[in-house]
Amino acid sequence: MKKVVTDLQVKDLKVLVRVDFNVPHKGAEITDDNRIVAAIPTIAELVKKGAKVVLMSHLGKVAWKKLKKGEATMEDIEKQMKKNDLSIALDSLKKNLEAYLGHEVAVSFSKATRGAELKEHIDALKSGDVLLVQNTRYEAGEEKNDPELAKEWASYVDAFVMDAFGSAHRAHASTYGVPAALKEAGKETAVGFLMEKEIKGLGRCVEPKEDERPYIAILGGAKVSSKIEVIDSLLKKCDKILIGGGMSYTFKKAVYGIDVGCSLCEDDQLDYAKKCFETGKIMLSVDTIVGKGFDFENPEAKVADTEYVDGDHDFPEGYEGLDIGPKTRALYEDTIKSAKTIFWNGPMGVFENDDFQAGTKAVCEACAEATKNGAFTVIGGGDSAAAAKKFGYTKEFSHVSTGGGASLELIQYDGHLPGIDVIEDK
Repeated sequence: MKKVVTDLQVKDLKVLVRVDFNVPHKGAEITDDNRIVAAIPTIAELVKKGAKVVLMSHLGKVAWKKLKKGEATMEDIEKQMKKNDLSIALDSLKKNLEAYLGHEVAVSFSKATRGAELKEHIDALKSGDVLLVQNTRYEAGEEKNDPELAKEWASYVDAFVMDAFGSAHRAHASTYGVPAALKEAGKETAVGFLMEKEIKGLGRCVEPKEDERPYIAILGGAKVSSKIEVIDSLLKKCDKILIGGGMSYTFKKAVYGIDVGCSLCEDDQLDYAKKCFETGKIMLSVDTIVGKGFDFENPEAKVADTEYVDGDHDFPEGYEGLDIGPKTRALYEDTIKSAKTIFWNGPMGVFENDDFQAGTKAVCEACAEATKNGAFTVIGGGDSAAAAKKFGYTKEFSHVSTGGGASLELIQYDGHLPGIDVIEDK
């Protein structure tokens, strides 16, 4: 069991909190501030304890890798970093923190990400103050876990709290290097309330007890290749895995030998998909809603031509699978409602489009019913969480993770992630 923020004695101490403020946005407008809201209890606890709170987060991607490949210039990166909208700059998030923490908490912002200027900002903090630091990815050494950068950041503070579950699967300077350096220096590290909740919630999907079975997983998303390791792990843990979304068409082609038209399909994964199906744990759709001329750049746009494909028949030429059909919805609903533990990651179809959301919505409804009947239901972040929010089912699940990739890797690696393992135990 990891140390939690409540275990720390931090009055008058400088505490670096790694939060996840990588918020969805369009230009300068935040479209979903749930990640900021989720961090507030940990920040408020430290403020109450009289700590001097330093917040670090990344936002978006800075083009360092493109620079290395010769696809960008330093001038391109400098222009990107000078933008004060939400493309990658954290400046405008200060007002959100002030709104949630209340006017009695002094919140400041540092454009400097290291060096004398940042140190001065931190040293000037009074107990109960909060400082938000500019995007950690403004430093090229962040994603490389540069030891010098990590040691410098660690030298500014007295303790560290990890509360960025969405980044816990990355061994970056701010998520791994800093707490490792502080531990080496004999200083305290802990997880925040959000991390504690994620570890407990997702932990029940890592190793369910016998009385928590049947345990089923619901997997969607585009590619089989991106989920091979987690599929392998879930096949060992689960009683059944329900497959939907783009990845299902690779399975259908592999198992039934059908022509899936223009659907997403990875021919190099057909043997793997067939091998998985032969375990007897994989459930595939028995009917499909297909469309012609779907625009993935504009998923909400109407599709003129749609068809219904029953059973294991070929898809019409030029059409692609966009949702599970009504027979599959009924089959999956019955399976979900009989389960006692459920992990869901990935929609069943293009839920952003009104014509292809029925399958994903059916999963939401079935999971909500299962929760009411005593099942432990978990959404592994990402598009599934977005879908549950869109359809109004977020509160009907036992746990909704804030990290899609992190939730998958936590299950894949049996509860271990770099950003968790580095934190000291009680």
